[in-house]
Amino acid sequence: MKALVYQGPGKKAWQDVPPPRIQHPTDVIVRIDTTTICGTDLHILKGDVPAVTPGRILGHEGVGVITEVGSSVTTLAVGDNVIISCIKSCGRCQFCKQGIFAHCLGDEGAVGIGWVFGHLIDGTQAELVRVPYAETSVYKVPAGVTNQQGVLLSDILPTGFEIGVQYGQTKPGDVVAVIGAGPIGLAVITTAGLYGASKIISIDLDANRIEQAKKFGATDGVNSGDADWKKKVMALTDGWGVDVAVEAVGVAATFEMATQIVRPGGHVANVGVHGKPVQLRLHDLWIHNITISMGLVNTNTTPMLLKLVTEGRLKVDHFASHHFKLNDMLAAYDTFSRAAETKALKVIIER
Repeated sequence: MKALVYQGPGKKAWQDVPPPRIQHPTDVIVRIDTTTICGTDLHILKGDVPAVTPGRILGHEGVGVITEVGSSVTTLAVGDNVIISCIKSCGRCQFCKQGIFAHCLGDEGAVGIGWVFGHLIDGTQAELVRVPYAETSVYKVPAGVTNQQGVLLSDILPTGFEIGVQYGQTKPGDVVAVIGAGPIGLAVITTAGLYGASKIISIDLDANRIEQAKKFGATDGVNSGDADWKKKVMALTDGWGVDVAVEAVGVAATFEMATQIVRPGGHVANVGVHGKPVQLRLHDLWIHNITISMGLVNTNTTPMLLKLVTEGRLKVDHFASHHFKLNDMLAAYDTFSRAAETKALKVIIER
């Protein structure tokens, strides 16, 4: 079969590899019909995630049809169309029972690490993928939900909602600022309204992305390239800053920005994946009673978000900006990696 294989920092190839096989009774094999590329995949290619070793098939988002099931799988069958969660869940360990799937103690990939696809085991940017703990790690696609919609529930929608909106402790009436209007920032913007945010401010260097963010639910936009960007954000509040500042880029400068605009008693929710250390100005921040959160998505909200998408209450079709076939995987990567130029959001890659 064909797959996108990581060959070391800055190197990747769409090449022939052996097809996956059932290794454990709880596994299924899924034929990938729809996948996509995440900003985390770009971080891997930059060498920011050293746990990913050469030879690994990348990708952690996908929708497809089950072609084979392990001997202990009873609630799934060959022919089921399923959403693959980016996080494994054995469903049995103490963390899974608490809904903290991000730290599943199942030994697939590594004990205590839920993100395994395209990281510690082969991922979804391939014609076929093996899914461990399948009964608790995939979701059947309901009638009326497209694969394009479903693939957004593999990662970015639950990540934006859980790590941005929920960890930021957003509540009705809050002013929420989202720094970074890429796909993950837009996922935060899309879901912040579920908790009643009164204002959602999109902050980015790209004027086009700021304007596009209004289609996803942003009420206001500020260009962080402006010398008075902070003053403009503060003017959209009561002068004391935002209730929730979400960092959705993954660089030191944007994390620093979040700490500058949050009000006393507010929350900074870091969603971005950082590849380098970030300076934390505790000597300035401690007196402002600020809460800072971060984390790896648990995907424990995926069933709820799937219901909202199914009923048309959560509009997600506008995330898809470009479409490619699986065999055009390298072209899809090129387009996504030049998002500022190509205006790419989510590139949808289909069989």
